[in-house]
Amino acid sequence: MNPPTAPGRDAGAAGSSSADRRPLSVLLAGGGTAGHIQPALAVADALRADDPAVQIAALGTPRGLETTLVPQRGYDLELIPPVPLPRKPSKDLLTLLPRLRKAIKATRKVMADRNVDVVVGFGGYVALPAYLAARRRVPIVIHEANARAGLANKIGARFATTVAAAVEGSGLANAKVIGIPVRPELANLDRAALRAQARQFFGLDPDAPTLLVWGGSQGAQRINDAVSGAAPQFAAAGVGVLHAAGRKNEITLPPVSSASSASSASSAQPGKSAPPYVVVPYLDRMDLAFAAADLVLGRSGAMTVAEIGAVGLPAVYVPLPHGNGEQRLNATGQIDAGSAFVIDNAGLTAEAVAEQVIPLLSGSDPAAAQRFRSMQQAATTVGGHDVGAELAEIVTEAAESGPRRHTRWRGWRR
Repeated sequence: MNPPTAPGRDAGAAGSSSADRRPLSVLLAGGGTAGHIQPALAVADALRADDPAVQIAALGTPRGLETTLVPQRGYDLELIPPVPLPRKPSKDLLTLLPRLRKAIKATRKVMADRNVDVVVGFGGYVALPAYLAARRRVPIVIHEANARAGLANKIGARFATTVAAAVEGSGLANAKVIGIPVRPELANLDRAALRAQARQFFGLDPDAPTLLVWGGSQGAQRINDAVSGAAPQFAAAGVGVLHAAGRKNEITLPPVSSASSASSASSAQPGKSAPPYVVVPYLDRMDLAFAAADLVLGRSGAMTVAEIGAVGLPAVYVPLPHGNGEQRLNATGQIDAGSAFVIDNAGLTAEAVAEQVIPLLSGSDPAAAQRFRSMQQAATTVGGHDVGAELAEIVTEAAESGPRRHTRWRGWRR
């Protein structure tokens, strides 16, 4: 059975002019977490910027963040059954193959209905079914954002058309190292031009040095407790805070004494109260959050590290202590460049924040102030080229090499 075609838009036979062909149809597979979804959406934006007629859809599951993030960015979302891959022997292994077959079948239906030319995978629950559904049917492009590749991408890379990675040593053979795509509003962010607007948007002090605390889309309790516990010290040092705690988390700030406020006023401007410590559940406007900040403290997920590098901010990373250690590895490039350093999760306390973070921003310690200036300078050098545009070009080239762009492909139901 042939996949559906739009009259007069299919490629027909080889040799047809490009003007006669239908728009490129791309299926993105990167659901589950923001670390998989945001790079996929960045590539989608780049593809659309290059060709507004391109047809783009994303695979997802009913319980992933993609149910919110994908429609918000204006792209179609196609839901398939989730297939988590067990990391160790469990009863889930007994049902893995039937669940995987069901997800592959659902994905092939999406591919047929949408006349898909290329599948672009970023890992996560939906990636493996997408790779297996597309195998020997359409080209597959894989991007690995983490320093150590996940299982889905390791499997898919064995038969993918093109494999790209954020850093060297991901574990994917012959991967082209290009970095991580970030959304255009961050890749081209002018922090200085937006600073005043950003500070006003969040209710921050327009002039005080400001720390952005970002524990990922769900927040991080360890980070929440340690940084909020140092609220009096932030006030005393005249440092403002924008703290994204996570939608399900609550923060109770310790009281700021009058002595702290007086100290802040004397260390900043006479008669001025302590800068606000602003707590928000989630940051929908990361562009404004980055524009408002002078320094970031947070986890070192691959996407977070890429975005911080792209906007040129110095950072203090607190790697998640679980998994295979990839979060610490994600930050290696910025650490080596001198724009970031690490505080281990176990060592992150209110005292550590007061001793290692606040002096960077307060200016009270000449050595810390000099270190911070060096971090700021290094941060301007770690951002790179437009990775989204480069990966979009790779996707387009892979699609053009596939059989469906030049013939009436009959391989969907085999």
